[in-house]
Amino acid sequence: MIGKAFIEKASFSNHMAGFGGLRKGRRDAVENLSYNEGGECPRCGGEAENSSMAGYLRCVTCSHEWADPDYVEEKKAIEPPSYKRDEELIRQFRQDMQTGELADVLGVKEELTGEQEQSLKRLEDKWMTGMQGHFNAAVEERKPLMISFDDDDNIVSTEVGSITLVDNGFDGGEEIRLEYPGKGTEFYAYNERSPTGWKRGPSAEATARSIANVINRSSKLVYANITGNRVGFELRDDSLKRASFVLFVDDPGGTDIIAEKGGVVLDSRDPVTLQDYRTVVELVLEDGIISPSEDQLLWAMREQLNIDDMYHVQMVMDICGENAVKECTTCGSMADLHQEYAAWYCQSCEAWC
Repeated sequence: MIGKAFIEKASFSNHMAGFGGLRKGRRDAVENLSYNEGGECPRCGGEAENSSMAGYLRCVTCSHEWADPDYVEEKKAIEPPSYKRDEELIRQFRQDMQTGELADVLGVKEELTGEQEQSLKRLEDKWMTGMQGHFNAAVEERKPLMISFDDDDNIVSTEVGSITLVDNGFDGGEEIRLEYPGKGTEFYAYNERSPTGWKRGPSAEATARSIANVINRSSKLVYANITGNRVGFELRDDSLKRASFVLFVDDPGGTDIIAEKGGVVLDSRDPVTLQDYRTVVELVLEDGIISPSEDQLLWAMREQLNIDDMYHVQMVMDICGENAVKECTTCGSMADLHQEYAAWYCQSCEAWC
């Protein structure tokens, strides 16, 4: 019994010995949480250090955080965006471009070959040209900078067509059509009430800006770029072929708008000779397809020059052979040429085009 009592007592003593650390932890906690009147912490009076949050202090002892009563926030005035600020930034950018090189702006300053420097110079000229004019972010869509190089690293024109406003005296009915086979036709008329209509401004330049704004906002085919009273067009998608793009202007009242593609003026009222007509036919058949607007243009020119359909078909075959097709105005399918009838026949509609 004595031995058993001794063992139990020893076991109890060992068990209680484990609480010695617990008592020590409690004493440390009491010391840590006790208030020190000489410190700065409002909870325990401990020493303070800067917190990770601006304007706050942190207690070294208990990690309590509180607002620094002596903190003064530094407020930096942020200039609100405005058109004047945009003009200043553009002016500064132009100065950087004029005083230095595009290489400096792009961060490329060393180890440039002569060919690379010439390429950057051409890119700089294109960039500066694209910055000409004014841009109203409230109502206009910014056109991206379109750049294309050939195999010799020369910048090539990405423009596929243009219109020029030779007069600002519109009398109604004026319409600009943009077409691409298989993608349909986009109509932009002189009509302020239409979502795709443009308005006449106080000058031809202002009207050109209205036309470009509407096309940039609505077109799925091209971007419009204005230079004075001239509006140039560049394809939005690289997969589109410039030869298949169709530009047509319907100006019934007078010569207010002139369309141009590939250096050829597309004006049915101003053909002079049969060679002029052939030039337009060659331009139309670059992709082997005659679109509805192209067909209307060629018909109007034939009326002016008294060209019959047989002569027209013979000219088409001389240029493109029997492979020239015409887009059906009803279903959009491609109609095949039948030389003996001097016409195109749509199999889908079972009708002559």
